[in-house]
Amino acid sequence: MEPLNLLIEGMSCDHCVRAVKNRLTATPGVVVEDVQVGSARLRYDPAKISVDDIEEAVSDEGYTSFVTE
Repeated sequence: MEPLNLLIEGMSCDHCVRAVKNRLTATPGVVVEDVQVGSARLRYDPAKISVDDIEEAVSDEGYTSFVTE
């Protein structure tokens, strides 16, 4: 499992946090460590899912994400 930190634009409330957390939790190959307004910290299995696919999952919820250090 590889660590991944995302900056997420467009989140402003607890509903946003729940929506992103639920979507990422339901994504095979992703283990969510923390989701807060504007960011997410997770681990993912590169054999099962790509970073692009993870960003697409966030996009499906209506937000834009960027990989951070």
